[in-house]
Formats: sequence, structure tokens, C-alpha cells
Amino acid sequence: MKSYLFFAAFLFLAPTLTMAQKYGHLNFGNLISSLEETKAADSELEAFQKQLVTKGEEMAANWQKEAQAFAQQVQGGNLTPKTQSEQQAKLEQERNEILAYEQEVSQKVQAKRQELLEPLITRAETAIQEVAKENGYTMIFDTSVFNAILFAKDSDDVLELVKAKL
Repeated sequence: MKSYLFFAAFLFLAPTLTMAQKYGHLNFGNLISSLEETKAADSELEAFQKQLVTKGEEMAANWQKEAQAFAQQVQGGNLTPKTQSEQQAKLEQERNEILAYEQEVSQKVQAKRQELLEPLITRAETAIQEVAKENGYTMIFDTSVFNAILFAKDSDDVLELVKAKL
């Protein structure tokens, strides 16, 4: 009788034991930042950004000088109203060009960052998928982002079933 109960319990528990799911996690940001290539990419990005910022600082310094000279001429009454208006419009246009350049710098730096880190991110994602498959993980979560899944075992898309239920 005991062996019969043991056998019955085994039959009920065996499917749940074979269906055990294995989950893993890692901090993807820490993984990327720990790579040697990331340090080299950061150095290259910093040099690129410094070069662009230097040009922007020169533009701003030149504008500042022109604005001060304009203010002195206005205070001295050396400008006709038409000339004053023209120079003021010119200064405003230069100021807008500087602001546009600042936005351009931001976009260029972001694009360069993407260009430099994309191969590293792709390599890391491939390594995560290989580790997951080799070690039987169902899912691997990224702890640096809330609810981010880095790897999920192939499964059925239940979207249509859920839509039908709704």
C-alpha cells in the first residue's frame, strides 16, 4: 500500500519537477560598463565631445565680444536706429545659431555614443542568449531596468487567444 501511495505521489509530482523553470538576472548596465572596450569608447567619445564643445565655446566667446561692443556703441549713441536694429538682428541670429549648434552637438554626441556602444551591446546580448540556452534558463531579467527581460525562451504568442477572450 505504501509503495502504491509513493508511486501515485511520484506520478503527480513528476510533471511539475520536469516543468521547473530556471530564471536568472544581471545588471546589463554594469556588464557593459565593466567591458574594457567600453572604457576605450568612453575616452573616444569624451575627446569627440570636447572637440565639439571647444568650437561652441569659441562661438559663444565671439558672440559675447560682439554683444559687448554693440552695447558700448548703443550707450555711446554712435549708432543710427537703423544700424542699431540691423546689428541687433545680426546678434540675435548668431545667438540662435549658437543654440542650434548646441543641439547639434548633443545629437552628434548621442549618435557617436550609439555608434561606439552598439557592437558591445550586440555582443553582450548574444553572450546572454548563449549562456541562457547553455544553462537552461527560461528567462533572464535586467536588474538595471524595472521589468526588463533580456532573454526569454521561445514560447507561444497568446495575443490572439487573449483578444478572442476580450
